[in-house]
Amino acid sequence: MSAQAQQHAKRLDPDSPLIGELRALLGERLSTSAGVRANHGKDESFHKPFSPDAVAFAHTTEEVSAIVSLCAKYKAPIIAYGTGTSLEGHVAALYGGICLDVSEMRDVVEVNQEDLDCTVQAGVTRMRLNEYLRDTGLFFPVDPGADASIGGMAATRASGTNAVRYGTMRESVLSLQVVLADGRVIRTARRSRKSAAGYDLTRLMVGSEGTLGVITEVTVRLHGIPEAIAAAVCAFPSVEAAVDSVITTIQLGVPVARIELLDAMSMAGINKFSKTDYAVSPTLFFEFHGTTAGVAEQTEIVQGIAAELGGSDFKWATLTEDRNRLWQARHDLYYAMLALRPGSKGMVTDVCVPISRLAECIAETEHDNRSASFPAPIAGHVGDGNFHIAYLIDPDDDDEIAEASALHDRLIARALAMDGTCTGEHGIGYGKMDFLGAELGEGVSVMRAIKQALDPDNIMNPGKIVRL
Repeated sequence: MSAQAQQHAKRLDPDSPLIGELRALLGERLSTSAGVRANHGKDESFHKPFSPDAVAFAHTTEEVSAIVSLCAKYKAPIIAYGTGTSLEGHVAALYGGICLDVSEMRDVVEVNQEDLDCTVQAGVTRMRLNEYLRDTGLFFPVDPGADASIGGMAATRASGTNAVRYGTMRESVLSLQVVLADGRVIRTARRSRKSAAGYDLTRLMVGSEGTLGVITEVTVRLHGIPEAIAAAVCAFPSVEAAVDSVITTIQLGVPVARIELLDAMSMAGINKFSKTDYAVSPTLFFEFHGTTAGVAEQTEIVQGIAAELGGSDFKWATLTEDRNRLWQARHDLYYAMLALRPGSKGMVTDVCVPISRLAECIAETEHDNRSASFPAPIAGHVGDGNFHIAYLIDPDDDDEIAEASALHDRLIARALAMDGTCTGEHGIGYGKMDFLGAELGEGVSVMRAIKQALDPDNIMNPGKIVRL
């Protein structure tokens, strides 16, 4: 069934018994306003949005359980929502139903400084958490760019600029509190750093995109704020040279915290949008964490590697405000890309390949993109083999949409042929469902069996990840 057909499959009447019971439970925190519904049916992606029939704003796990139980009673779809910053249509209400907004669940439940972990409600955003932790000497390192909610980051197995050193949400989540499709509340693990107690329910839920349950609390690992932090920018004569320097750095075991690649087109966009004056060349953004001596050693090694591959002199930022300015330019990259073609819409995607194939994959992709009738800048978290493309298309031009879709499909095929994945961090949603079978084969049937076991009525974010 197409997404357009799904949208008209079933709609809830505003006077339906489910809406009435939810209104009795939540009062004004249940909204059927067209504007509120529209805002909750779209994310940051280019995929077509679909509005839910109502939006329920929960404050506690008990309320989430009650809402889910009512939806189960009436077999109504339920779509969890954090901040709406996902990129593969994750929050689109393809079958209508109830959007369960947890953004008002923003309590930091507890911080265990001695154990380097904390527990937060699902609506706490990563920036709010780090602001809360500021005086503890600890920080939460997963940084996808957007100020996403911790619950949403767990649900999409988010990653970001720090993943090369600190890992993704897969490594960062210790335990979850989850409301299942029948309203039951489970805790997936304790706070211990390792366990061999049965199936790993935490890893099952991390990356499940709301299709198996609604995450209400997350316990995450924390890290000590490094004694010394230094950031740098270095331009290279080619993308291949820049990526080769990354591969050498990783293979030598240099514990770089961040390594970000931006191609020349991306750098031109940053200069235009952020009013900077970086060289318009393929460029690496680095960040080094550790002791003062350790950072000095890391930077010396990396500068030597870069010099051998034609890298220009490093531009350093050691003061907090300078580093923040440097990384803000990187985080504003999507808007900088859009500045390259005013009025365009970014058809954004990502792939990830083994790091030894990264230079080859990017080079072939660049060559393929040269034929495009629109800009297609490339950037990536190249320290772990993950890169992104934004096809800057006219959203009203069917020919450009078809052209970008063909380039996108070839990119995915290229990554899979190199034993990579169709998505390093964006997730599947409904945007990449067609590629999951090509990547995992019969593995998808196992996912489908898990989905059917935990959600037999298919009410939890239906139409995402696997088709039933």
